[in-house]
Amino acid sequence: MDDSKNFYVSLSAALIASPLSKSTMRNALFLVITAAILMTTACTEQAAPVEKTAKPHLVEIITAQSQTLTIERERNGTLKALREIQIYNQEEGQITALPFYENDQVKKGDIVAKLDDRLLKAQLERTQALRRKAEQDLLRFKSLAAKGLTPQTEITRVETELAVAKADEHALLTRLDFTVIRAPISGIVSERHSEQGNIAERYSHLLTLSDQSSLITEVAVSELLINKLHVGDKPQLTIDALGAIDPPLHGTITRIYPNLDPFTRTGIVEITLKPVPRGARPGQLVRVTLKTEQAKRLLIPFTSLRRSTQGDYVFTIDSEQKAQRTPIVIGLNVNDQVEIVSGLTEGAAVVVRGYTNLHANKEVTIVNVPALAQQTPNE
Repeated sequence: MDDSKNFYVSLSAALIASPLSKSTMRNALFLVITAAILMTTACTEQAAPVEKTAKPHLVEIITAQSQTLTIERERNGTLKALREIQIYNQEEGQITALPFYENDQVKKGDIVAKLDDRLLKAQLERTQALRRKAEQDLLRFKSLAAKGLTPQTEITRVETELAVAKADEHALLTRLDFTVIRAPISGIVSERHSEQGNIAERYSHLLTLSDQSSLITEVAVSELLINKLHVGDKPQLTIDALGAIDPPLHGTITRIYPNLDPFTRTGIVEITLKPVPRGARPGQLVRVTLKTEQAKRLLIPFTSLRRSTQGDYVFTIDSEQKAQRTPIVIGLNVNDQVEIVSGLTEGAAVVVRGYTNLHANKEVTIVNVPALAQQTPNE
């Protein structure tokens, strides 16, 4: 190609130096330049193409390993009394007695309220008089009927009057009983909503009795953790208002509710605190530390988890140094790791770095020595 270039340069110089007309010279130079361009293009097309070497896809991996550990979770709740009874009146009238005030102790069966019963007693006396008259009438008509002096219909009428009188008497006795209100449980008065002398309409809230012999709290627990808890487990409790207590407080799981909230995927766990420490009251904040049984769990770093519309997955490396997309089912989070419930086996090589443009069956180059950092499973 260099020789051809020199030839055309020499030819161009000779044409310029020759005694030709200007038009002839311009035509000759045009032909020389065109031939040089064609020669250059031909030489370029004949050159062999340069092949580019693909860069290796670099990844870092860890080896999935099982660890024997206990998982702890802290949940906040509010202390409540074991039982809280709201006292309502079933009869209306003036309150003649309301002897107990907030924080007073009451025993089961104590009279906590009385209503004016004079009108009901008067009605009862009238009804009892009618009942006695009906009883006497019945005896008299039965005697006359035995002698054939009265028809059977009269006996039936008097029997009906007697039955109605007895029913009215029973109803009034029940209403009179409602004017004396007794404590259904032993406990303390936590609320008092009226005073002696007030007129109480039917079904007015007079008092609230609270059984604080033990306190309870209810906490929401995720669906992943609730199946690992059992009735009778003893979680540690911390009441901020009481400060540090030695030895630490422990409650007892007394109930695990069967249904989960379909929106939050959480269930309710009830914990009972008994005996109640001094200073503990309903309404206080309590922190519950739930602890699962020690078990062997397969863990991988949370950063290795991938998500798609089909579900969770990770990239694993097979024996041919190719990436594979592996669907998994995850469990609880443990610090910066996540529990694998299914889909992955112990010893699998899981990619933790190098996801960009990574896809199934792509060859990769591993740049690190696989290892799984040991973590303390505290939240």
